Parts: sequence; structure tokens; C-alpha cells
Amino acid sequence: MSVVTVQLGQCGNQVGQELFDVMCSDARDVHRKTYSAVSCERFFRQTTQGALEARAVLIDMEPKVINHSMSKAAKSGRWRYGETSHFSQKQGSGNNWANGYCVLGPRHRDAVEELVRREVEHCDMLAGFIPIMSVAGGTGSGVGTFITQCLRDVYPSSFVLNHLTWPYGTGEVIVQNYNSVLTLAHLYQLSDAILVHENDIVHKICSQLLKIKQISFSDINRVIAHQLGGVLQPTLTPASCGAYSRHPIGELMSALACHPEYKLLSVCTIPQMASSSIAFSTFSWPALLKHLRQMLISNSKMEGGIDWQVCPPPASAGRSRSLSAGSFNTSLANLLILRGKDVYSAETGGFEDPAIYTSWLPPDEALSLWKSPVPFNKYEKSATLVSNSQALLRPLDDMVRKAWNMFASRAYIHQYVKFGISEEDFLDSFTSLEQVISSYSELQ
Repeated sequence: MSVVTVQLGQCGNQVGQELFDVMCSDARDVHRKTYSAVSCERFFRQTTQGALEARAVLIDMEPKVINHSMSKAAKSGRWRYGETSHFSQKQGSGNNWANGYCVLGPRHRDAVEELVRREVEHCDMLAGFIPIMSVAGGTGSGVGTFITQCLRDVYPSSFVLNHLTWPYGTGEVIVQNYNSVLTLAHLYQLSDAILVHENDIVHKICSQLLKIKQISFSDINRVIAHQLGGVLQPTLTPASCGAYSRHPIGELMSALACHPEYKLLSVCTIPQMASSSIAFSTFSWPALLKHLRQMLISNSKMEGGIDWQVCPPPASAGRSRSLSAGSFNTSLANLLILRGKDVYSAETGGFEDPAIYTSWLPPDEALSLWKSPVPFNKYEKSATLVSNSQALLRPLDDMVRKAWNMFASRAYIHQYVKFGISEEDFLDSFTSLEQVISSYSELQ
């Protein structure tokens, strides 16, 4: 089954290009014929000339980033984008969610839906959509939310997994918290699940683990693409009966999005290190899984940030609901994906501890385990954890609080009102996200 990716705005197009590059490179090994065939069927189509074209639609209100992404893909010599699979205009959204959602999205709806329809028709069977976007600006967030709504309307039975890049806490755009609140509140009603990467966390991975001295957005996007690839590349699941899974998004939803109140997914991968160090490093499954388990418990997205003082309490003990640092990260559901050498010997019992999970879901239902004996992206052994937990509770709470403080003083509200978003729309979005925060805070 095939996945259609919709790349939206500057961030979405840059992350999408890096993601396809990672997956194509990983799948090209001739010694992995079955694995490669499943991966290529999932994310690429083969032209009559034998070239690989990404199953993607590229959308931006300015052409520069799309042109660069298409050129970079073609120059790789491994894959490319379809010549007519993109849409752009000459003027951006001005970092205004309302402009993207209320004006530019509806204005260009027919053209974008036609591009998506063509891409869907290239699929023998459609597994679902992955819109990739930022929440800070105008096109990725505003147009991206509108296009997600269109996907839900036109393909109501297909899965939609939104991937969001969360802005730096120090601020990229003055109204980024408004844009983020409006995006998340709307997507919570439209999407089956929302997978989030935080720029602050990925920046730390680049600096502290990959030892990059001058970090660029390309470096950030490559880390995101590596982690996403670890989730999306073929695996053997309990339901796949010894063959590589053919329905990645559906099985991801089945494993993690088991309740409509809980749709926020975070991801972490281990190990992550500078490419020059990989050849001189050895990894064992016990060590990798011990660290990954502690990363989950202490809500750390990287090894260097583990708080070893945070230990799982007994299953009967109460847990603090504080959002302060060091609090225990309660999970609703976890998906553990293991790839590489000796994968079937890995002992994963530590992730079945009832103390990790909410009391109303048994651990054997809350934990899903996928495996592949194929090493991923140069790592002999690697583990990826996708978690529906309290991991995003603190950044979500901070974002809503900052947006509310601006709204209380009516800062920049007129910029949204003139494009059709009322103060009531803001209040509805705040109410929606306060309910999400409350739901995750009360996991026990």
C-alpha cells in the first residue's frame, strides 16, 4: 500500500525532501530486495524509464523552496519529484494563519485537490496521507490546516497522519503562538494522529550528539528525516504474518491512537551520533533499550538529557501531575521499533512495566513491538520509540499560555480579524487545547 505525502510551506518541503532522500538511500541496497521493494512501493512510483518519483505533492505560496527541493532531488541521481506534482504562487501568507486558512487555501483548493487526486490515482492501494508542515508561519500552518481539511472531506475513509515541526521557544515569528494554537486546535478535529518534532530538541541533538558546530536548518531537517524514516520504513509487525507490513499508517494508528482525546505523538531514536564515529562504535541491545526506556520515563528526547533520578513508581503509587521538570512521563501507548543485527534476541520486557502506563490500559495492549533485521541508515542496531504520552504536555501548555497572554492584550488580533478569523474562533481554539492539556495531565 502507498502513502501520499503532502509537503506544505518552506519547512514542510525541506523536511519532505530530506525524508525521501533518507528512505531512498536506505532502500537501494541490492541485498535487501523484499525490504527495498516494499519501501519503494510505499513511497515512490517507477516511471516507464525506470526512475523513482516520490509519491508527493509540493505546495507553497512562493516558488523558491519548491524549486530548490525539486532540483536537489533530481541532482541526487537516485530519485526525483514528478514534474507536475507541485503548486506555488508569487506571494506568501505573511506568517498569518488566517490568510493561509481563510483566503489562500480556499482560493487554490481546486488546483491542489487535482494534484492530490492525480497522485492518489498512481497508487494501487492508498494507505493514507502524511501532510508535513510547520505550525509557526502562515502557509505551512494556515494553508496546511485547510488542505488537511480538504483531505478529510474528499477521502473520508483514509488515514491522515500530520507531521508538525514545533518552533523554537525563543521565537521565530512574533505571532507563532497564535498560529500554533489555531493549527493544533483545528488539526485535533481533522487528523487521526499528530506527530510532533520540536526544533529546540532537534537543535540539541545536532549540537550535543552530532557535534555540529554551526547548525543549519538542513542539519535540523536531516535529524527529523532520520527519525521519521525509522518510523515509516518497512517492519515486521505481529499482524503481518512474517512479511513486511503493507499498511504502515493504519497499523501506527492502531498501535498508538486508540482514543480521540489523545492524538499527540512524540518520537525519539537511539543511537544518534556523528557519522564519523559510527564505524568506531559498538552497540548492544541491552544498553540501547535501557537508555531508551529511561528516556521515555524521564521525558528526554536524547541520551544526554536523561534524568537518572526519575524512576517508575510502583503501579499502585500516585504520581505528580505537576508540569515541572523531572516529573514522571506517563504513557497511554508506546510503539517500539527495533532495526538491525540480532534484533530477535533483544529483550524488551522493560517496556511492559505497568508503572509506565495509564492504569486503564493493560501493558500488553499499550505496547506494540515492530522489528526488522535490516540495519537502518548506517546504524548496525537502532531503536525508535513513538510515544503517545505526556511528553508534549509542557511545551503545549507553554505555547497556549504565551498565546493567551498576547490575546488578553489583543495584540495583533486585528491582523487575523481582517482575514476572517474572529475573537470567538480564538476562544474556541483555546478551549479545545485546554481540554487536550487537561486530558493528558490527568493520565494516571
